[in-house]
Amino acid sequence: MRANKPRRGRKRTPDSINKRLATIDELMIDADPLDELKLIEERRRLTEELESLEATVDIAEFEEAFVNVAKGYSERQGISYASWREVGVEPSVLKRAGISRSS
Repeated sequence: MRANKPRRGRKRTPDSINKRLATIDELMIDADPLDELKLIEERRRLTEELESLEATVDIAEFEEAFVNVAKGYSERQGISYASWREVGVEPSVLKRAGISRSS
């Protein structure tokens, strides 16, 4: 859920990441060793971000699995509706799982 949670600030697109990666390749040609190290790290992070943007997540599959086990887990662990909401579980998903506000 947290991986799919919107982040603050301007969103990067695959296109903007690819442009920055191209710029990094150009900058590395004349970079001193310390700047090269920083550019390599930035390139690594951008490549990981690009891969995560291009990956698709079937949230419905995860929701269905959650719905099947959440009520029992909540009862055993003493987890309230409010706590599930605080970590980002949608009310409709909690309702399908049988977890009510009075839980």
